[in-house]
Amino acid sequence: MKIKVGFGFDVHQLKDNHPFIVGGVKLEHHRGAFGHSDADVLAHAICDALLGAANLGDIGHHFKNTDERWRGISSLILLTKCVELIGEKGFKVGNVDAMLCLEAPKIKPYINEMKANIAKAMGCDVEDISIKATTGETMGFVGREEGVVAYATCLIQKD
Repeated sequence: MKIKVGFGFDVHQLKDNHPFIVGGVKLEHHRGAFGHSDADVLAHAICDALLGAANLGDIGHHFKNTDERWRGISSLILLTKCVELIGEKGFKVGNVDAMLCLEAPKIKPYINEMKANIAKAMGCDVEDISIKATTGETMGFVGREEGVVAYATCLIQKD
């Protein structure tokens, strides 16, 4: 069995009166993430972790922000495509561990739905997806609610 580990990171600016999609869930908040796709920072970090583990580059290499095909697209679709890309190299997802950094809103009420959405998009068990969150303790761009950050690690394997 061959096992590889990947790390992903993503950040998006927050803007007033903009949708805030994280893990495929629309969060109730007065600010939301801005980007070319739906700006789902969590899905993007997981995509980068998967692609990195398989030595396939990063999300921007596969889904350029200058390509109109990806404008406004659900990042869960991009996540499914990343799982397909690693599958072409013979890998399957082992597990994902992710961390969100945002001041507000609190995401605990949304975590189970996020995990279910991500597991479905990746074709794996919800028990293989871990999502945690922290704040910026009112410091920096996260603490001032100017942006949101996500980190992810993943394990991929092939027999």
